[in-house]
Amino acid sequence: MYDHIGLKVKDLEAAVRFYTAALESLGHVLGSKDKTYAGIGPKDAPGLWLYAGGKSSGSGMHIAFRAPNRAAVDRFHQAGLKAGGRDNGKPGLREDYSPTYYAAFLLDPDGNNVEAVLLK
Repeated sequence: MYDHIGLKVKDLEAAVRFYTAALESLGHVLGSKDKTYAGIGPKDAPGLWLYAGGKSSGSGMHIAFRAPNRAAVDRFHQAGLKAGGRDNGKPGLREDYSPTYYAAFLLDPDGNNVEAVLLK
């Protein structure tokens, strides 16, 4: 649906650690990085760009990544917590969204709401 998203972050290393750990179960990898930016996404196609220099925490951004199965949603949540994320909704069905909407939510180190979702 989107080509790419860019987020300004306060601590690039913390953000890279969080996103690479949380998104690994969804098939995303660190593709490009220097001291001012990092690109994460499918191999050879980063779609999430993190830029050093964010000034305020909690921009209110919400990003949802499609997961291939429930186990990947569960691993996303578990890995993200270990990498410095904060729980914002444990893995489970969200029947108020749809009877088959299985998701988990984390707050990244900058306070953005990050979701992994399986819609079937």
